[in-house]
Amino acid sequence: MTDQQTARGLIAAANRILLLTHVSPDGDAIGSLLGLHWALKAAGKETLPVSADGCPDTFRFLPGSNEILKRVDDTYDLAIVLDCADLHRAGKPAESLAQPPDLNIDHHATNPGFGRLNFVYPDAASTAEIIFDLLPALKLPLTQPAAECLQCGVVSDTLGFRTANTTAKVLATAQKLMAAGADLPRIYDHALNRRSFNAVQLWGQALNRAVLDGGIAWTTIPLSIKQAVGYNGKGDADLINVLTTVNEAEVFLIFVEHENGEVKVSWRARPGFDVSKIAQLFGGGGHVSAAGANIKNTTLAEAEEKVLAATRQMMNASREL
Repeated sequence: MTDQQTARGLIAAANRILLLTHVSPDGDAIGSLLGLHWALKAAGKETLPVSADGCPDTFRFLPGSNEILKRVDDTYDLAIVLDCADLHRAGKPAESLAQPPDLNIDHHATNPGFGRLNFVYPDAASTAEIIFDLLPALKLPLTQPAAECLQCGVVSDTLGFRTANTTAKVLATAQKLMAAGADLPRIYDHALNRRSFNAVQLWGQALNRAVLDGGIAWTTIPLSIKQAVGYNGKGDADLINVLTTVNEAEVFLIFVEHENGEVKVSWRARPGFDVSKIAQLFGGGGHVSAAGANIKNTTLAEAEEKVLAATRQMMNASREL
């Protein structure tokens, strides 16, 4: 029996299914969570879609976003983790799991395969793409709401079909999702072009602090800046995607200070540099060209110093190859 057949049997036998995605969720995390949620509901299953940080305002246009829970309060008989490079990325809700999740669906190269069944395909541009591919084998329908949400995942993780892993297959997937009722122009607009005024103010403050040195462009977002502009989001409001437009840099970093001595670090890189390996050094993970980590028990200045030193070391080693 193949893993897909086993997964189909587990889903068919389950009544209430827990769906988990990572903290500080992006469009692929929320799109995958809700896309599978709608497909399972259409198959008659009850689901518990959980994101420890809830649904960011950016993605509240998606159907079912108001159904996302922040914690696991009810019992369930099947657990599926989505778009998490490791189980720790699911945050506190993952601590309620008495055993490894039944299904682990992800596309991060650093995923160790922590599930009972692992559908981890690093070549996929998004976890939403993997879910789309799995639906027929799992005997789950592609309804219009599911297509809307999965399309958001595809659009978000390819930055509107601009990343290097945007293949002909990705574009074909987007076309099939459109055929199933996903409004691509609307999804593109909401997922990539819209943000709150507070987020724009955050960009202004953070860009004013930007530094360019040795092929690295980076900036820091202290708690004081977030408080000054009234920004309540967990991440950088997608500022990292603006920073990557700097011509003179090859690697890009944003440091976001959180409460309780934690700093979130995001890396992006041009071809030739593997930032996932650096992220792993700091307890994180991700892709070759896009990775992240949450560093605990540190100050913003300490995290900046240590991460920049490790990043420079990686860049020097890569240039010597």
